[in-house]
Amino acid sequence: MSLRSFLDKQGRHFEPGGKLEKLHPLWEAQDTILYTPGKVTAGPAHARDGLDLKRMMITVVVALVGCVYMAMYNTGYQTHLAISRGAAPLDTWQTRAMEAMGLGFDPASIWACIIHGALYYLPIVIVTLVAGGFWEVLFAIVRKHEVNEGFFVTWFLFPLILPPTIPLWQVAMGISFGVVIGKEIFGGTGMNFLNPALTARAFLFFAYPIEISGDKVWIAAATSADGVSGATWLANAAEQGQAALAQGVTWWDAFVGTIPGSMGETSALACLLGAVILIATGVGSWRIMGGVVVGTILTTIGLNAIGSDTNPLFGVPFWWQMVLGGWAFGAVFMATDPVSAAQTDRGRTIYGFLIGVFAVLIRVINPAYPEGMMLAILLMNVFAPTIDHYVLKANIKRRKARYAT
Repeated sequence: MSLRSFLDKQGRHFEPGGKLEKLHPLWEAQDTILYTPGKVTAGPAHARDGLDLKRMMITVVVALVGCVYMAMYNTGYQTHLAISRGAAPLDTWQTRAMEAMGLGFDPASIWACIIHGALYYLPIVIVTLVAGGFWEVLFAIVRKHEVNEGFFVTWFLFPLILPPTIPLWQVAMGISFGVVIGKEIFGGTGMNFLNPALTARAFLFFAYPIEISGDKVWIAAATSADGVSGATWLANAAEQGQAALAQGVTWWDAFVGTIPGSMGETSALACLLGAVILIATGVGSWRIMGGVVVGTILTTIGLNAIGSDTNPLFGVPFWWQMVLGGWAFGAVFMATDPVSAAQTDRGRTIYGFLIGVFAVLIRVINPAYPEGMMLAILLMNVFAPTIDHYVLKANIKRRKARYAT
């Protein structure tokens, strides 16, 4: 109560007429984070729901905890594993910090892996918060409305879909593009038709392909004479197909997430646990997730049947497609974004199904873009309103026919 009283006393400076009234959105943001709204609808004529925007966002963050853990652990683990096999650690402040703490580079030490991974992960999180938060607050001040919780989830999602070695200035550039171009120019949270985190990653994907989309940027240790790192298994599959997947990695390794990749999207297990939380709480749509699964399975089976003498990815089965790259992370956390996804029940099923179809087609038909999940989701973000339009139109036509008889 003492904190509540203190904040209430200081809040008068940020109210209309106060010395700091222009900073009211920034002041209101911390109050929203710390407390539930002080003013709620009480009239009997209003429909009330126990789930507000903040609780929805917090639920998504809780569902992401497993992915955050893997972002830190697996980043450190992959680095230590490469070093234990004879690779030289890059001369970075992270490796110097590990040596100063006396932790070493033992891949069997869980804490050493977590701490080393955190040294890569946390700076990206901080830069994302500072750069993205700046634009959120600026637009809130200009528009004279509160800073809403929409950026909270983007802040957690964006670092998880980046490689650990990405330059921090590119992180700032990416999240700035995602927030401003992907959301704010359309009116802010609830008005955007593209997923801001994926929009930010797509910008980096095309603007700085060497750092974000190359097949040798994923491990923070030198594994060759020119200082580059080991390729992801998805990139290996694009070159060698099923044969590459049988060399040095099991399906279980890929499912658990102890393979190279973007920091938080390698573990299908962590994503599955997140899916359970989102579906159980009603925050994530099981129709979208199920649609992605069905679309992926049917498309993969079709491509397996067609086969190809020149493209090994045609032979990769669906159970491998689901544990490589960002498939699981995209299906659970990106495709189900309640703003940019389809809104009708049937539309969600169609929307998810087409994401699964296009994700596999982009991966397989054009191996230059092995991470097809990102592009598939953004493509269907654009068509989600059209899907809903025709679903509603079909519903209206069916009801008219029913009443006519």
